[in-house]
Amino acid sequence: MTIEYTDILDEQSKEIIELLQNLGVGRTEAISIACLSCGKEITSQDIEQASGMRQPEVSVSMRPLRKNGWIEERNEKKNSEKGRPVKYYKLIVPLREIIETFEEDIQQKNKEMEEILRHLKDFGTN
Repeated sequence: MTIEYTDILDEQSKEIIELLQNLGVGRTEAISIACLSCGKEITSQDIEQASGMRQPEVSVSMRPLRKNGWIEERNEKKNSEKGRPVKYYKLIVPLREIIETFEEDIQQKNKEMEEILRHLKDFGTN
């Protein structure tokens, strides 16, 4: 099955990337999430072709996704048995759940910042 790169990074995906970056998500991580949000199992090469990222960037961007348990990763040997195996990735949690994780992190950071501000205001009353 051939994947069209426009199926991976369509206009909605580009907007997802921009919004994730506005939340403070790194560029390559945001791109990878958007690529995987197409709902298909895709290769690292598909992500490279669709996004313009290099292979090392794709690998690095998958680390936090793997750490959070958001992706399934598998290797498949090439027909020639030479070279590195092809890496396949698939999002295994709904995009909504990933967004909720970012939301919880931001809310926690905001609570911490509010506590710091309250503490600083205490100095202003002296």
